[in-house]
Amino acid sequence: MSAAETTTTQVPPERHSSPPAGHGRPRAARRRGTSRLGQVATPWLLLAPCILVLALVLGYPLVRLATLSFQDYKKPQLWGFKPATWVGFDNYKAILTDNDFWSVVVRTIVFAGSAVVLTMVLGMLVALLLQRVSRWVKTLINIALVASWAMPVVVAVTIFKWMFDTDYGVVNWVLSKLPGVDYDGHNWFASGPEGLTVIMLLVVWGAVPFVAITLGAGLTQVPKELEEAARLDGAGALGIFRYVTFPIIKPLVVMMTTLSVIWDMGVFPQVWLMRGGHPEPEFQVLTTYSYDKAFGVNDYATGSAIALITVVLLLGVVAVYMRQMLKIGEVE
Repeated sequence: MSAAETTTTQVPPERHSSPPAGHGRPRAARRRGTSRLGQVATPWLLLAPCILVLALVLGYPLVRLATLSFQDYKKPQLWGFKPATWVGFDNYKAILTDNDFWSVVVRTIVFAGSAVVLTMVLGMLVALLLQRVSRWVKTLINIALVASWAMPVVVAVTIFKWMFDTDYGVVNWVLSKLPGVDYDGHNWFASGPEGLTVIMLLVVWGAVPFVAITLGAGLTQVPKELEEAARLDGAGALGIFRYVTFPIIKPLVVMMTTLSVIWDMGVFPQVWLMRGGHPEPEFQVLTTYSYDKAFGVNDYATGSAIALITVVLLLGVVAVYMRQMLKIGEVE
């Protein structure tokens, strides 16, 4: 065998042609763009069912409410005997020039403001108490809070009616035991201020548990080292709460206060049930006033206009709530 035959023919390695400069960059850029688009679109796709349900449940009624407020719509229009006619802003002019409406607005603001202040103060005190009691006492208090919070409004109204009953009320009986106080046979609902005070206590009694539990959870996030340092510097309990505890839980307090304003401005069943379904003029708040105008005297357009004004008044409160929620999200 010749040397030429024994020599192994070596094939040069195959050379892969390299892509031209910059060829891979557009593909990577497209991938990054697709990934970024997916990150933006995914949350909206997940929220789409909820948004659709809200649009159907809340969107249509709100549009219908706004439409009715610009029409003359009473029983003949409801039953189809007459067509609804557009009256523009006449309903709003009649409402805004009505002294009774402004009395209701002031009464609602005072009622809701008093209920919110009392709810937040009592809720904060209960939350602070929960941080300083033993475990089993804390468990009992939490059980009592959840039980009162879960109680149906109808049951709570029945209890308060019995407590403030003119002849058999336990409140009159207890107050009459005080020296120089005679509340036997006292009617708490003979005047608007006293009756609304009782209703406000009912609203506060149902709202304090949620506020107390929420603020109690927030207080657990306050570093004990900061409180101990302030205590070593000579700060008292009030100083520690003012300069250490409250600034940390302030976003939560603002959020709970805003929610309480929204809830208390929209109080309806407590007032309606405490007055047996027929609130007197001195007991009317915006929600019951709107309902009474719409279904009491069958003026659905005026009732819709009052309801829409109430929604506009609450939009400012909702804006504060959303702003606070965005702040909390940025901090987290």
